[in-house]
Amino acid sequence: MSRSGAPTIHSDGAGLHVTIVAASWHDTVMNGLIDGAQRALAASGVESVTLVRVPGSFELPIGALHAARDEDTDAVVALGVVIRGGTPHFEYVCQAATQGLMDVALTTGKPVGFGLLTCDDEQQALDRAGLPSSMEDKGAEAAEAAVATLVALRG
Repeated sequence: MSRSGAPTIHSDGAGLHVTIVAASWHDTVMNGLIDGAQRALAASGVESVTLVRVPGSFELPIGALHAARDEDTDAVVALGVVIRGGTPHFEYVCQAATQGLMDVALTTGKPVGFGLLTCDDEQQALDRAGLPSSMEDKGAEAAEAAVATLVALRG
């Protein structure tokens, strides 16, 4: 697992408004990611959280852009999952969503926590979804990264 070497992040998010933009495919995985992000934001002291659902991971960048353009939103957490299939669709969606989310952060100057799981199979996604049986909580990690980046940028 990629958790090896990960930093411990505890940032004070009091007074911040964070928007979670989450894809709708793979309910079990997505519910785990969303719950993990919400738990991490609450633990950071973020009291104002908005959840926006988009159809799939390909739509995460436009959802994140809309959220980041809202003057009340301080940071965005983007959550989704793409599971490899038998066609090149996986590569196209992963690349477009990843580049799109980076473009949102660079264009708006607002942090975008990257919680897009790109997995070879469903078990890998479940292992990272922050469920009781999961080995990792990528939703929480994405939320922690967004808050920590915002705090660091504000100095």
